[in-house]
Amino acid sequence: MLPSITKPPPPPPADHHHHHSPRKLKTTLHSVKSHISSHHCAWLTATVLLQLLIIVFLNRASPPPPLPSTHRHNFESAAASTAAPLYDDVCKSGRIYVYNLPPILNKDLLDNCQDLDPWSSRCNAVSNGGFGPPATGLNAVVPTNLTPAWYWTDMYAAEVIYHDRMMSYKCRTLNRDEATAFYIPFYVGLAVGKYLWFNYTSKDRDFHSVEMLNWVSSQPPWKNSNGSDHFIMLGRLTWDFRRLSDNDNEWGTRFIYMPLMKNVLRLAVERSRWDELEISVPYPTSFHPRSESDIRQWQSLIRTRKRSSLFTFVGATRKKIKNDFRGVLMNYCKNESSSCRVVDCSVTHCYDGAPAILEAFLDSDFCFQPKGDGFTRRSMFDCMLAGSIPVYFWKGSFEYQYEWHLPTSANTYSVLIDRNDVRNDTSIIRRVLESYSVQEVAKMRETIVEFLPRFLYSRSNTDLGNVEDAFDIAMDGVLRKFKQQKMGAQGD
Repeated sequence: MLPSITKPPPPPPADHHHHHSPRKLKTTLHSVKSHISSHHCAWLTATVLLQLLIIVFLNRASPPPPLPSTHRHNFESAAASTAAPLYDDVCKSGRIYVYNLPPILNKDLLDNCQDLDPWSSRCNAVSNGGFGPPATGLNAVVPTNLTPAWYWTDMYAAEVIYHDRMMSYKCRTLNRDEATAFYIPFYVGLAVGKYLWFNYTSKDRDFHSVEMLNWVSSQPPWKNSNGSDHFIMLGRLTWDFRRLSDNDNEWGTRFIYMPLMKNVLRLAVERSRWDELEISVPYPTSFHPRSESDIRQWQSLIRTRKRSSLFTFVGATRKKIKNDFRGVLMNYCKNESSSCRVVDCSVTHCYDGAPAILEAFLDSDFCFQPKGDGFTRRSMFDCMLAGSIPVYFWKGSFEYQYEWHLPTSANTYSVLIDRNDVRNDTSIIRRVLESYSVQEVAKMRETIVEFLPRFLYSRSNTDLGNVEDAFDIAMDGVLRKFKQQKMGAQGD
């Protein structure tokens, strides 16, 4: 509501029952004149005119006070609705409305980042819009003019990255009535992170999720669709949100299984292959291009890089796991030192994007990608970022994953060697990888080079020209999905 401007009161309406008689009016004027000299009349008139002029000047010169935030939002929404059609050449599948959630569900988590992890502060990990601190020590590996595009980005920071990007997204709308999709910027992975270990209860792990669902289910757009045009980003593996019971000893939160979540689309760094409402998106890597030129220069570097090793393994063994497959690969790689480059993360500090990791991938044609806590790993994207070809040992590492971002045919850019065959005879790894000709390796690498931008995340407001990054592709997919859903419901 705009502030009111004080106006002089209107003249009283004509009222036939209250006309003053000419005789009475004349008597009154004569009485006034008898008490006020002509000099005083002139002074009084001048004073009144001067005051009126001052009032008019101030009303014209002074801007109205700023709108309160709630009214400003409504005003902006109205403006947005008249300025932007539902679909256009830029936003062919519609627009996204971003909820302004209570701070406890996102902002407060960042403000109290030192409490997000039971062992150490997460403040560095969630800084710079989720990119983390600028990378250092890469001068020997990365061209000097590209080093400002590298950050120590945490593998579980995607919730913050997506929210930051969404706030300046080209197809964001401030008017919920014109939205095709509704984004819930809830940092559920950060919220549950510190409650996954130690003596916390299932109620502790579910607290923020319950708060969010209670709030969002009271909003008009949710009531209109029961959440079927809403989506959220899950920054951790899907299994962290799928607790089956309220047993305090069971892992994770029940977030995905809560009744109000039954229609909500989820973007996750690893999806459940049996869940049609879950879409996997790439883990964030450390390279966040500032321009199309950054991308082209990096593509050229990894395409022409001279590689000294046939394959590499970056990781650590899991000694508590019986017959740990990582241990099998580690031992084999150390015994094949002429062909394999090892980065043993039980010895080397393997923080996300570390120079030792990047250099190992840049120097190798192939990189081993056993499953981690889930079937997928951040490492597979670090590997491809360096132009190295991933070697999988489980189909679950690529089947039904990243279908919007990676080629449908995994054999065009990767190799699958069954883990059971490796357990029986580790030498099969070298035989399989050596069977690929130089031309075949170059062709697979070129495939990776071509789709590389599709798994990178650039900073907000970055101009990549005609290139779409991982976020752009994810949003295009969400909007297409919801547009088709709405058209189908309308019988179109």
